[in-house]
Amino acid sequence: MIDDDGSGWTGWRNATERALYGPGGFFVRERPAAHFRTSVHASPLFARAVAELLLRVDRALSRPDELALVDIGAGAGELLTGVLGALPDDVAARVRPHAVERAARPAGLDDRVSWTSAPPRGVRGLLFANEWLDNIPVDIAETDEAGEPRYVLVLPADGQERLGGPLRDEDAAWLRRWWPIAGAPGARAEIGQPRDAAWAAAAGSLDAGLAVAVDYAHERDARPPYGTLTGFRDGREVPPVPDGSCDLTSHVALDAVASCAPPITPGVTSPTTALITQRAALRALGVSGARPPLALASTDPRGYLRGLAAAGEAAELTDPGGLGAFRWLATPVGGACHGLLTDGPS
Repeated sequence: MIDDDGSGWTGWRNATERALYGPGGFFVRERPAAHFRTSVHASPLFARAVAELLLRVDRALSRPDELALVDIGAGAGELLTGVLGALPDDVAARVRPHAVERAARPAGLDDRVSWTSAPPRGVRGLLFANEWLDNIPVDIAETDEAGEPRYVLVLPADGQERLGGPLRDEDAAWLRRWWPIAGAPGARAEIGQPRDAAWAAAAGSLDAGLAVAVDYAHERDARPPYGTLTGFRDGREVPPVPDGSCDLTSHVALDAVASCAPPITPGVTSPTTALITQRAALRALGVSGARPPLALASTDPRGYLRGLAAAGEAAELTDPGGLGAFRWLATPVGGACHGLLTDGPS
């Protein structure tokens, strides 16, 4: 992290941490739903799909006495509330829901939900992080006129930028492996090492189960040449000024994150993750978007209208040009939950 040098200029990771999570920070005082619409808010079908995934995890773990559901970046607990409401009573009775969030607990949340700033350790179940990694602060690099990557410094008050010093060894090594920009003057990259570490820690908090991260993402062969940092406020995209007035977000190098996930079995270095689109993931969990048969309109008009509404919501969630383009990273822990999104119901 590049700290303030006393002149007011600081690295983007430091500035973002203060702007989002410091005293009076954006996410300390604001709820995400007031400023941007996630899949959770788009349709209850999303929570039902996560409930189906939790049921698959439950079966794979041989129905443990306590089944954890950990929601990282829980907002106001909307996803947990939706999933609990979609579960069969016998499963819901065994579920231990955990909201992981740095803001204060909202009023009226189900008493069953624990509210903590870090995921519980040693639990068995499903850990789900929807649009969490993109809000983990990262430093930004830009190549100078000679094509050498340097840190980008920012003035938090107004978002002005200038180039700082050369990259530290670990950041330079991450860029060389995952987002090479050297030699191209003016190219930018978000240095995703903090996100890799955050996911390794989150997935590693499980004793057994499945850890899933959902986010806008890109992979090494198609990185955006000038980065993706932007701001959001009141449902609109705004310039990314780290003064605490807006959300600050950048897409995730999810292939790099996947490489840091813990192995299925400790000590065994085999492929551990599935990296698929939200469209594919939701379809695997039963969200098809198929319209109800027209004949239903005459026999059950209300049912037909409900079916049409659900089809429209499913289409939004799986739209390849919108929410369906999100990527799902599924990391099994302990071996039993491998293939739950790619192989169908267990």
